[in-house]
Amino acid sequence: MAVSDVIRTVLAVRQFRDEPIPENVVREIVEAGHLTASAGNQQPWHFIVVQNKETLRKLGELAKSGPYIAQAPLAIVVAAEQTPFATSDASRAIQDQILTAWEHGVGSNWVGFNNLPQVKPVLGIPDNIDVIAIVPFGYPVAKNLGKGNKKRKPLGEVAHNERWGQPFA
Repeated sequence: MAVSDVIRTVLAVRQFRDEPIPENVVREIVEAGHLTASAGNQQPWHFIVVQNKETLRKLGELAKSGPYIAQAPLAIVVAAEQTPFATSDASRAIQDQILTAWEHGVGSNWVGFNNLPQVKPVLGIPDNIDVIAIVPFGYPVAKNLGKGNKKRKPLGEVAHNERWGQPFA
C-alpha cells in the first residue's frame, strides 16, 4: 500500500480480535520506529515489546485512558532518554510504527503523556528514562475499518497560505 493510502485510511483502533500478530510483522513495526529520523540523530527512544497477557493486563489497568491495552495481542511501550526533543522524536517513531502496522492491517491507538510513571517498575525501566506512550496493536474487530472517508475539517480551515487566514487551496 502506498504511504499516501496508509495515511488516508489509518484510524484509531481500540477493539482488537484475539489473533496474534506474526513475528515478522512485529519486527517490521519495531524497526519502523528504530529507523525514524530524530533531532541531531540522538535516537533517544527505547521500545519495550510486550506480548505477555498478564503484563498487557497490568498495563491496561495502569493506563487510565487505555484499558483496551489488555485486549491487544501486542503493546509497544515507548520510552526515551531525557533529551530536549525526546517527546517529539518518540512521537515521530510512534507514528511511523502505527503507519507500518496499518499497512499490514494491524490497528492501534496510542495511550500516553499522563499517568505513566507507574509503568516503569512493571517493565524495569530506569528512573532516568521517561515513558512516553503505550501503543497497543492488534487486528481490528471491525474488518471494514479504513475503507470509507475520514471525517475531517475542510483543508481550507486548517491550512493557510503564506499567512493566517489565507486559505490554502
